[in-house]
Amino acid sequence: MQINIRTSEANQEIVRKLTNKLPVGTKENVIARIALGYSLQNGRKFSNSEFNLYDSKGKEYKEHILFDAKYRDFFVALISQYYGIYKTHENIPKYVKLHIDHGLELMDNLFNNNNNYTFFDFLIEHLDKGISMLDTVTVSLDAVKNNSQNIEKTFFKEPIKINVGKNTSTNEDILLGFNDTNVYNNCHIAVAGSSGTGKTQFALELLNQISSESNHHVSFIYLDFKGLKDDDLKYFQPFFDKTKASFIDAPNTPFPVNPLSFIDSINEVNKQMGVDKFVDIICKYSNIGIKQRGTLRDATLEAFMTKKPGEYPSFPEINEKLLEIVGDKRDTLTEIIDELSRYNIFKDPKKGATFLNQNIYLSLSGDLSNSVRFTSLFLIINYIYNTFMNMDSTPTENGFRGMRYVLLIDEAHVIFKEKKYHDILDKILREIRSKEISIILLSQGISEFTQSEYNFSSNCEMTFLLDIKDKTNTKTINKFLGFTEKDGIKAARSLEKIQKGQAISNIKEFTKGELFELKQFYAS
Repeated sequence: MQINIRTSEANQEIVRKLTNKLPVGTKENVIARIALGYSLQNGRKFSNSEFNLYDSKGKEYKEHILFDAKYRDFFVALISQYYGIYKTHENIPKYVKLHIDHGLELMDNLFNNNNNYTFFDFLIEHLDKGISMLDTVTVSLDAVKNNSQNIEKTFFKEPIKINVGKNTSTNEDILLGFNDTNVYNNCHIAVAGSSGTGKTQFALELLNQISSESNHHVSFIYLDFKGLKDDDLKYFQPFFDKTKASFIDAPNTPFPVNPLSFIDSINEVNKQMGVDKFVDIICKYSNIGIKQRGTLRDATLEAFMTKKPGEYPSFPEINEKLLEIVGDKRDTLTEIIDELSRYNIFKDPKKGATFLNQNIYLSLSGDLSNSVRFTSLFLIINYIYNTFMNMDSTPTENGFRGMRYVLLIDEAHVIFKEKKYHDILDKILREIRSKEISIILLSQGISEFTQSEYNFSSNCEMTFLLDIKDKTNTKTINKFLGFTEKDGIKAARSLEKIQKGQAISNIKEFTKGELFELKQFYAS
């Protein structure tokens, strides 16, 4: 693709005038490059119907004169990123011409209306703006469209009653109306309790009952990114047997999904947006810079070009393209993609299969680097989020929400400590409930739930507080449970005498602040 252009006839004189403002001997291709960048920074986007907006009777620029070979890829990348098109797209020369003509007009008007304004004033002002924009780049967390998604997920629209424990005074069962819309706006659950208080056994029992009460139509995934040790497996085996859950010990057992398969591989616009989302996840959760982001995007798109519609590149294939681009220049990006590729954490499932109709316990080995573990975790969370956001909502009948899935995140306090994870977690908690998904968050404490920027527990209609270290932090406890000051007084008294396996809760089916015995899986 050659980028040979002519400016408009009116702009030919403007090229000469503006070049004269630069140091003596500066070539006229410099002003064209500046005009191109200035137009892009201005935010104007041209449609296909505007390709003939300017005539082509003015200053001629051949590609090698306009850019020089060493700058060509940089300017092509600017256009590609700006319009969300691939670097070989046939319209790139037309966009280059439009933005050069547009930029020249803007600059000419600027200088004509500011007689004391020098070119160095212009450069300093707009270089500063450009650097500021780089520093404040935000990543869109919205789900991307996938019109080619063909995933069927069962759901259950009858009442799901969960036995969460016993009233210590009457010994009566406490039944939680899990999907009753007359009582709860969502099905998200927050559980906090120190290690050894019964938190995990309670969580296992929640999953067990949701699965059985829904006749196994509501499936789940238990995300454990600290990793199960071999000695722990014998304690979890009864849970795996009873719920028919598959234990996946990554990377020893690959997780059955290609994390890029949330992308629409047929519609080109949707594909571009999907690739951007994938790249953003890798970069955001692995602390990769802006320049490396562009490199990974190119490598991913090139890997897609080798695939038929409906097929997706693997990490080894992306890694191969990445190494072709960077050559001998190894950095953090190449290390992470190489590790994701080498450990083979993900694998493509059989055609038509989806893990969303299975019960899964995913253990991410602690031997993996933190970057790879957290990146893998958020790739899976994004796949689940994006897949369900592309589905229709299930019906609500007789006040009961049709439920599809449960996503349980263990040791959630580790995620909450990192501010870079807050946005995506908050967005998922707020939006995915409309698709009849329940998120269960387990944490050792409550301060991580109720941070100044985000109160994650406010997105969870049902909260359970077991024994914690900081039992005297009344304000945070009330915030976690959604209690008034009066309710908090009762809660504080209960926490003074709380025992292992006991909890207080905000559920509507039991008195606020009073202790009760939690249902534990091992005793079921």
